[in-house]
Amino acid sequence: MTGLNQTVLTTGILAGIAAALLVLGANAQPSFASVLYASSALPVLVAGLGWGNRTAIIAILTAALIGALLISPLFALAMAIFTLIPAGWLSHLANLARPASELGGPDDLVAWYPISDILLHLCGLVTVAVIILGAVIGYGPELTNRMVDAMVENFNQQNADLVPDAAALAQTKSMIVLMLPLIQGGIWVLMLFAAFYFAVRIVSRSGRALRPREDMPSALRMNRNAIFVFLAGIVLTFVGGVPAMIGATICGTFGAGFLMAGFAGLHFRLKGKDWRVPGLILVYLSTMLLFPLLAILFVGLSDTRRTIALTPTRNPDKPLP
Repeated sequence: MTGLNQTVLTTGILAGIAAALLVLGANAQPSFASVLYASSALPVLVAGLGWGNRTAIIAILTAALIGALLISPLFALAMAIFTLIPAGWLSHLANLARPASELGGPDDLVAWYPISDILLHLCGLVTVAVIILGAVIGYGPELTNRMVDAMVENFNQQNADLVPDAAALAQTKSMIVLMLPLIQGGIWVLMLFAAFYFAVRIVSRSGRALRPREDMPSALRMNRNAIFVFLAGIVLTFVGGVPAMIGATICGTFGAGFLMAGFAGLHFRLKGKDWRVPGLILVYLSTMLLFPLLAILFVGLSDTRRTIALTPTRNPDKPLP
């Protein structure tokens, strides 16, 4: 037992150091800041998925402590809200299991927490994180208007013909204030789920996985209840003011979830097809345009379900997490 505790402590500390170094690297390399910042969730996810909740908690506390000592307590808090805590919570959810008999299944199988619900939690966590960030920095029309004015001034210095008229400029400002949280929230959901996906693969390859690796094309769908949240976000965008910005954030985060579910559904439908690879390449290239992207989003919206993974019951000497 002492050796196990030492392993948990050591692994958690090493994971926390790795997470902190990735965040510090993001500050030093602005070109790859988003990738490095999102990658800081990977060590915490690996620690939690492979060694359990205690290891993930130690990793979070270690990384936050390093961030507070080297940068500032506010920096550590931001790091915890955006990457560390979501990563720890996702690993906790992924390790949740219960006897399948409690759900009406066979007595000799174990049911794991559905991927669809894990994705739902991720969308909610990122939504809250983006809203908190917006409140802290004072995000709103005044901030985005200054950004647009600065860009227009820069364009004016380079080529006065590129400067839009007053009506177009006002329309651009009204769009930017909603587009930024929508895009930021959506990208962050995609990147954190990518970190979760790679963490699952790493831990599965190492043989440390508490949860069996699932086939993502068949398992990755959004929870049916997420549709109502997404629709509420769309409605809020028409209200105006702060509710509209919150609605845009919800549309971005939950829209990204449905978009991933749509891509997973296409991967699943094209399994076994001779033209699967060129077909998928064509689909991914076409989504650089708006209409094909909306079509993939509709595929995700039209296929909502909870797929529960079932595995044989563990040895009694090795209890469920």
